[in-house]
Amino acid sequence: MQGINRLLQLGLLLGLELGLEGALPPPCDSQIYCTGELLRQVQMAKLYEDDKHFVDMPLTKAPDQVLKDFDELQKSSGGNLSRDQLKTFVNEHFTDPGQEMETWIPDDWKDSPKFLQNISDTRLRAWAADLHNLWKKLGRKIKPEVSKHPDQYSLIYSAHPFIVPGGRFIEFYYWDSYWVMEGLLLSEMSKTVKGMLQNFLDMVQHFGHIPNGARVYYQQRSQPPLLTLMMDRYLEYTNDLDFLRETDRQTERDLELNFWRSNRSVTISHHEKNYTLNRYYVPYGGPRPESYSKDEELAELLPVDARESLWTELKAGAESGWDFSSRWFMGSNYLLDTKTSQVVPVDLNAILCQAENLMSTFYFKLGNLQMSQSYLQVQTQRKEAMKALLWNETLGSWFDYNLENGQQNHAFYPSNLSPLWAGCFSDLDTVRKNIKYLEDNKILTYKHGIPTSLQISGQQWDFPNAWAPLQDLVVKGLAESASDQAREVAFQLAQKWIQTNFAVYQNNKAMYEKYDISTDSGEPGGGGEYKVQEGFGWTNGVALQFLSRYGDWLTSGSVPVLLPTSCLLLTLLLLGLLC
Repeated sequence: MQGINRLLQLGLLLGLELGLEGALPPPCDSQIYCTGELLRQVQMAKLYEDDKHFVDMPLTKAPDQVLKDFDELQKSSGGNLSRDQLKTFVNEHFTDPGQEMETWIPDDWKDSPKFLQNISDTRLRAWAADLHNLWKKLGRKIKPEVSKHPDQYSLIYSAHPFIVPGGRFIEFYYWDSYWVMEGLLLSEMSKTVKGMLQNFLDMVQHFGHIPNGARVYYQQRSQPPLLTLMMDRYLEYTNDLDFLRETDRQTERDLELNFWRSNRSVTISHHEKNYTLNRYYVPYGGPRPESYSKDEELAELLPVDARESLWTELKAGAESGWDFSSRWFMGSNYLLDTKTSQVVPVDLNAILCQAENLMSTFYFKLGNLQMSQSYLQVQTQRKEAMKALLWNETLGSWFDYNLENGQQNHAFYPSNLSPLWAGCFSDLDTVRKNIKYLEDNKILTYKHGIPTSLQISGQQWDFPNAWAPLQDLVVKGLAESASDQAREVAFQLAQKWIQTNFAVYQNNKAMYEKYDISTDSGEPGGGGEYKVQEGFGWTNGVALQFLSRYGDWLTSGSVPVLLPTSCLLLTLLLLGLLC
């Protein structure tokens, strides 16, 4: 039975164990950081340009005292506080965000990891070294006082140091961390990765799931469930099976965890057969604390009785990681019509399909053949459901499924190819159809990367923005297939993305969370709720992956015009790329 607790943490988090009952995670009950009159008044007064600023501020006193002082201030002013009064109150009772952390240089960072020597282009090699150096700027460690007085902070205490995305994101985030870890492993920083994994496992132990990010106001929602893949990447690099075998947690506690299966699944009747898949769904209303004023002002356009529903859908959109996108709009191209919970997303189910296979592998390695086989059976059921509901033979791709109308959303999103990335559907016929799908939608004609969608909505997860993790969803899936043509297309796409990142870095000496690929040269992205952020954890990680995979062939020159498939294939064969 060795290893059962660790695997239960992984499997039950994903909702993969059978016959177990789960409960919704409790909402954050902080009357300062999550709900309450103080939060409402400060955020609606817009004391700060970014609502996230206030909910990241540590308290200078115990929360009960802060609330008591606020109540007395309201009474003394007749309940009508001015903006200046609120500002004075906040200045007296809070300190600036980030004071609860300190910059941390990972002690496993080294000057010259091996992969750098495999990059032939000297300019790209120097740039890759810069990206490797960025881990030192993005390292953080939480101060001990957060553990001693947790109720005075919105930051969730984590015992191990970590890498943050950058910019306004001064804490770690769930799905961001997968691509960060990929980059860290290339940088030979497995100790840092192990610590970050331990932080996530501690969150599973404490909350029953991994929150969106390491803040109490994120507790109501999670993010794309990539913990199992994180563990797999760490094990592949280190072969540290002892980490998988550790039994430092009580099985009884783990058995209560069943987050994704119990709380995020939906059963769909199709052709007289029932299928179960997963969706994003956050059954808690109220504005998001970190975007309070925006959510409140948007909801004012609706009748009062419709506002809570909108807020739950916005939170579900945030749980998806795609906050926000036309993927979640129903009936218009406008944020007000967000209905994330009514979408069965391709990528979420691809991630869970992959996780089921990995859990089977983990159990096999630990000698539990019965559990290993059980996971393969669960995966088979999911693949059958995905094939029935999400696959479109005519269009040659997978598509999100709309629960309201029982139809697929045939708009282009890179996530449509995520089952190939997940390794769940990678036969040559499917790969060939996926490539034709990219060609039919003219995705390969974009000079600077794969667009997030072809819809212009003003939201950051739509055209003209391109995001690093979505490049990986397509490139890795194609690159690891058995198709020469697919591997050729993967190289083309990786080359364009690297040259875009490199060109912007040369101009601005910064990496960004997203890029605008509609311009002649490629620029930092825009749209959405906040300004484009520098850093940037997952962008660094994906760039390092591409540089490592294609280091002998990538060039720093201008983005080339795409050659016809047959010509480029011959060129790559001559270079030995496909050998």
